[in-house]
Amino acid sequence: MKTIYHAANKRGGSHHGWLKSKHTFSFADYYDPQRVGFGALRVINDDHVDGAMGFGDHSHANMEIISIPLSGRLQHADSLGNHGIIKSGEIQVMSAGTGVVHSEMNGDEVEPVKFLQIWVMPNKLDVTPRYQQVSLVDLLHCNQFNQVLSPNPDDEGVWIHQNAWFSVGEFDKGVTCTYSIKSPLNGAYVFIISGTVVINGNTLSPRDGLAISETKNFTMDVIENAQVLVMDVPL
Repeated sequence: MKTIYHAANKRGGSHHGWLKSKHTFSFADYYDPQRVGFGALRVINDDHVDGAMGFGDHSHANMEIISIPLSGRLQHADSLGNHGIIKSGEIQVMSAGTGVVHSEMNGDEVEPVKFLQIWVMPNKLDVTPRYQQVSLVDLLHCNQFNQVLSPNPDDEGVWIHQNAWFSVGEFDKGVTCTYSIKSPLNGAYVFIISGTVVINGNTLSPRDGLAISETKNFTMDVIENAQVLVMDVPL
């Protein structure tokens, strides 16, 4: 097993008053040649947006864009005609394909919204843009990894144009859980939303990341109650 540890306090950052963003991988003005993604996984942005503020209309193409709200209300609108609010317990995916214009605003005038925005390179270019938003409430079971994203439109959760699987779990202190990587061509990137876990001798705290490759599975020991996101992507 090969692992690369990314400490939360070593991430890049963007601060624009109303926006506080931490970048696990090189993004915008932050560039680190040692952090240019993990296989098809190119961006993990940990965003905090103040009340009534947000990202106005901007365009994307040929990227799978996943948003996972952690708290607050994220207001989405796009050139496909979609408009609405995404909250904690939901996941959103947008296949940009041939091109889409969208905005992401705080849906509350006062309370901040915190969310993860993740970019995955697609395995097909110039697809018809699409949007999907799903509640995860019925998919999440305690003390196990719960699949919330896959390449298969018939699976529960959302799907994208890539052989990637995302799983989310909430784990109690003292639990040990093993994750099996879905494809021999894939690796797993583990992102700790909250709590403390140990994987292959690496102690991971909130917002730490661990890139895992050259193995079929990994085992996680939970030191403090934890919420964990696993991104299983082609390398």
